[in-house]
Amino acid sequence: MRVLKGKPSAATSPLVLGAIRQVRPSLESGRLARAVEELSRLFTKERRSLPSRYLDDPDHAAAYLNYFMPVNLSKVQVLLDELPLEGRGAEQRLRILDVGSGPGTGAVAVLDWLYRRSPDSAPRLSAVAVDSSREALQLARDIWKRYSHEAGIAGQELTLCHGNLEHSTNESWRNQTKEQDPYDLIILANCLNELFGTVPDPIASRTQFVADLLPLLKPHGTMMLVEPALKQTSRALHQVRDRLVQEKRCTIYSPCLHERDCPALTHPDDWCHEERAWEPPAHIREIDEQVGFIKDALKFSYLLLRKDGQTITQRSPETFRLVSELRVMKGDRRAWLCNELGRLEVGRLDRATSETNAAWDDCQRGTLVRIEGLKRKEGATLSRIQAESTVAVIE
Repeated sequence: MRVLKGKPSAATSPLVLGAIRQVRPSLESGRLARAVEELSRLFTKERRSLPSRYLDDPDHAAAYLNYFMPVNLSKVQVLLDELPLEGRGAEQRLRILDVGSGPGTGAVAVLDWLYRRSPDSAPRLSAVAVDSSREALQLARDIWKRYSHEAGIAGQELTLCHGNLEHSTNESWRNQTKEQDPYDLIILANCLNELFGTVPDPIASRTQFVADLLPLLKPHGTMMLVEPALKQTSRALHQVRDRLVQEKRCTIYSPCLHERDCPALTHPDDWCHEERAWEPPAHIREIDEQVGFIKDALKFSYLLLRKDGQTITQRSPETFRLVSELRVMKGDRRAWLCNELGRLEVGRLDRATSETNAAWDDCQRGTLVRIEGLKRKEGATLSRIQAESTVAVIE
């Protein structure tokens, strides 16, 4: 087991940023900032007013491409780092399906991720991008072509598929995606929460939507669901997770360390989300200064689903994921942890710090950690790391 001292901040590839700028040059600074602010408001506070094809609006498209796409693309890439996609050579072809693709955020994220890790021997990539906006799909094609040209790579295929994801009577997009299945990876990035918002039971419809896509995966493939870290969207994702698991449609590779009901749903004010360090590009820092945002971390909720039972780490009652920040208090350091035992609050008094449990100081939201020797007094709700306890951060 390798003990980590923390991961470096994620960063968006200059190749991606350059491709986006060449495809859709940025607006005048003030106009772009206003468009970013408006689109952010629609994404968060006024979600019911968000148009289904907001990328058809030129200002919204510029705001999304220049501000939100680098952020969302980086979220996909930090999750790609968790997946067992190694061992693929240039002679093999990786097949992905990007559902609700917008301007190809998921597909371009994989293309860039593969190229940057193995410029001379990256697997050949076949991607299918599905979206209801023809304008968004055209942007996806343009960015894909521009990126491939700038990187000097060939043989990477992108197929565009136009269709309304909510309309079950329109099966053309489903038939087209089946032509290239099975897929190694299916991505739904910031897509699921925008579907079925007006039906009587959105959770049931979203669950069925995901369930209908799972058969398109290869036996050892992965489905990636990424959602905003908002309470409403995160709790909706937790509910979809529970129904999929209850119906035995799939298993959880990550982030969950169990297949029991999500304990974050027990209390109506709880939800679970990730926060990963991120180095924002200079132009995003400039926009943040104008509109008063702080985009120095990647915040999102996610699920990595599989059908083969593989998990990110071996599960046990001693293996946990931090689902909160490590709270530094007077003489104490506490955090909420989650595994098959449920959500546990764990703390270590400063006077109990030892060589075997010092790794507790390195933990942060999302950390996988193995703790041996936890103790809890009868009637107490807080579990304690003892001086003789062992704490090891797991990669």
